[in-house]
Amino acid sequence: MHIRGLKPLTRIFSGRRLGLLGLLVGSVVLAGAACGGDDNEALKIAYLADFSGPIAEFGPAIQTGVDLAIEHINAGGGVFGKDVVLVTGDTGLDAVKGVEEASRLVEIAGAHVMVGPLSSSVTIAVAEGVTSKAKVPTISPSATAPGISVANDDGYLFRSTTSDAAQGPVLAQLAADEGYTNVGVLFINDPYGQGLSGAFESAFQGTLTSSSYEAGQTTYLAELQAAAANGADVLVAIGFPTEALIYVREALENDIFDKFLFVDGTKSPELIEGIGAEFLNGFKGTAPTGGPDTASAIAWLAAYEARFGAPPSTPFVKEAYDATIALALAAELAGSTDGEKIRDSLPKVGGPSGETFIAGAAGVAAALEAVRDGKSINYEGAATSLDWDAAGDVLTGFIGLWQFADGAIVELSEVPFDLR
Repeated sequence: MHIRGLKPLTRIFSGRRLGLLGLLVGSVVLAGAACGGDDNEALKIAYLADFSGPIAEFGPAIQTGVDLAIEHINAGGGVFGKDVVLVTGDTGLDAVKGVEEASRLVEIAGAHVMVGPLSSSVTIAVAEGVTSKAKVPTISPSATAPGISVANDDGYLFRSTTSDAAQGPVLAQLAADEGYTNVGVLFINDPYGQGLSGAFESAFQGTLTSSSYEAGQTTYLAELQAAAANGADVLVAIGFPTEALIYVREALENDIFDKFLFVDGTKSPELIEGIGAEFLNGFKGTAPTGGPDTASAIAWLAAYEARFGAPPSTPFVKEAYDATIALALAAELAGSTDGEKIRDSLPKVGGPSGETFIAGAAGVAAALEAVRDGKSINYEGAATSLDWDAAGDVLTGFIGLWQFADGAIVELSEVPFDLR
């Protein structure tokens, strides 16, 4: 079957941003020694993300948050009176490659702290295999799997987004509000997909049939048919854009599903381009988001639009900004690039005690100055407060509801959550 206007598969991959970091090659074996800090050297922040592979569109987009943060940090005098330095690596959504790149960033590039990785599966592999052993504090802006909370990371792994223990119930309520009582779930078989689908299943009150898939398949017909086996009238698409482009198309072409619910991983402009806006128009989804109109969120958005001309079109950009700012503030508070000292300082710069500082160039400069003056600070993030628990988790915040509408992604509302 061919649906008039549905865009051909050859277009799905034609715009893939491959090779942005082609010069960053090589595999490095982690020495395992702690990266002690020379207090006179500039702070090096690694951004380990995805510039190739299934979520390649997210790496450059989320880096805009990192870049803006570094501009604000350096405009505020930097850390230890020196400009912070950014080094980057590409995981390609592959755990083995992610570990190799993390090793290179730490052992060769000399990174003291890390923002990323983006996916939960790579984050766990990197935290357990590299950064915890090298004592490199790491904040993922987008790893939402509940399994992050129990990773064997020796306290070096944090996240500036929320666990899918919060997103799952909000997604279940959205399904109910849309009138769906019988749903099919198609989820990627990794910690992210397993965690979010499990949280959704626990909260959903209707009939549910789930089916998992492996990354990199060329067809998902069998998995779609399994998800539809009990008469489901909507597909909950939990995964990443490259695969979703294929299985959403297959669902439409084969009359398996014509209604969909989406999540943060499938909140993608590439779906609009690859499938066609008319086939997605009106369908909704969930994603972690910042609170409504906080002072920090307002200041951040003004700064972002002034720098880049428009709000970000993908999730987790604010979270990447917050992660970068928090790491810089913690290093300034520690007075050192020593990883253990920075790790122990992170809860102190985001905790509820102390004077409150917000995002934006003026807020970040003021926060850095306060730390230099020996004051206690509370950095309130652009996305959420950074009141981390012992597992490095953010326990309160908001899940956003969004919609594909007229060829764009439109934000609808925010739902507060509290996991305490």
